[in-house]
Amino acid sequence: MENVRIYEIPSCKMVSSQVGMFGDGKLEKFDEWFSTLPRPMFPKDFLWYDEKKGGFVWYYIYSEDMTIPDEFEIIDFPGGLYAVATDIDGQDNSKVLNAIKEFIKEKECYDEDSTRAYLGNIITPPSANTAMGYNQMDYYIPIKIV
Repeated sequence: MENVRIYEIPSCKMVSSQVGMFGDGKLEKFDEWFSTLPRPMFPKDFLWYDEKKGGFVWYYIYSEDMTIPDEFEIIDFPGGLYAVATDIDGQDNSKVLNAIKEFIKEKECYDEDSTRAYLGNIITPPSANTAMGYNQMDYYIPIKIV
């Protein structure tokens, strides 16, 4: 059984929190904003770490009917293929990231795409979080076909 999935995120517009750190208010405001939107079947938010700027950036897939607060911006997201696996949020993610990298290596038809950032999102509905006591997180490693 394969535990790593291949997703393609199409190029699209996304609302961006811009760079921030948890605790400085920027990411919390972004979470508050998108949490008011109707909950879709699959999460539309993606968190990543901007190593150049030293902080987290949160994206949410944009639609024209949204009201976007002034402190956020709309960006062009390049999209692409991702190798994705799930683990428990808030724990050491090295095991799941290594499993994804091993999958990429074993397949021999993909390489990691270093031009794009790793992404993550929480896939657990609130009711399941309450029942289990934790969230599940999908980890996305960008890939390209070789």
